[in-house]
Amino acid sequence: MAERRPFLLRLDRDVHAALERWAADELRSVNGQIEYLVRRALAEAGRLKGTRSARRDRPEEETR
Repeated sequence: MAERRPFLLRLDRDVHAALERWAADELRSVNGQIEYLVRRALAEAGRLKGTRSARRDRPEEETR
C-alpha cells in the first residue's frame, strides 16, 4: 500500500455536512469519500498514473 500523508483541509460547514451525508450513503468515512472523489477527478483529468482522461477520448460535441 502506498504511504499516506496527513493533510489538513478546511471546509465550509455546509460542504462538510453534505460530504458526511454522501459518505454515509456510500458506507465511507468523510476522509475516504474525499479521497475517492479526488482520485476520480484526477483519473478523469488524466493526471493519475496509468489513467487517461475520459474527456480526451470523447469526440467533440456538435455546436448548434
